[in-house]
Amino acid sequence: MNPAFDATERAAVYRAIHERRDMRHFKPGPIDTEVLRRLLLAAHHAPSVGFMQPWRIVRITDRPLRESLHACVERERLLTADALGKRRDEFMKLKVEGMLECGELLVMALMDGREKHVFGRRTMPDMDLASVACAIQNMWLAARAEGLGMGWVSLFDEEELRQILGMPAGARPVAILCLGQVEAFYERPMLEQEHWAERMPVDACMFENGWEKPAS
Repeated sequence: MNPAFDATERAAVYRAIHERRDMRHFKPGPIDTEVLRRLLLAAHHAPSVGFMQPWRIVRITDRPLRESLHACVERERLLTADALGKRRDEFMKLKVEGMLECGELLVMALMDGREKHVFGRRTMPDMDLASVACAIQNMWLAARAEGLGMGWVSLFDEEELRQILGMPAGARPVAILCLGQVEAFYERPMLEQEHWAERMPVDACMFENGWEKPAS
């Protein structure tokens, strides 16, 4: 049996990868319960170091709580703008989140008690964070396949967010995820469209047999 996907299946996987976008513009409206369940299962089937499954997902269904999280992000947005110096005004023109408009708001976090997991983390303890990032990417690609937009918000003070959500000692918020319906997906990443940054050529990121040795 050929383990490879057929051409149509492969094309669908690569399409999801290349058309995935960090969305900030959403249409109001709920997400079907079964679709949301599929997205959560996609996240939960991500690889994790030592099979520790360190992700914890907090679904925000309370509107005042959503607004509190948004206020937390807004405070950090202004502090980030001040830290950018000459690019402050340019940054302030960007839409950086869609927390009040999206159909679902999720907080992806790291579990507490992670010090018990040594397999794969003895010399690289941040591999738990890498595992959570894999779960987020799984959900992102699945959302794109479902025709839903997702945006990753990282503008927040970790301790403030931890206190708002009552996280236990040792737990750590990683991302606020905006999930919902969109009018259209951006043709290119929004920050590229807004001339904030450009995608690097893949060859600039590739070395061979040592650092900064060009790949053949």
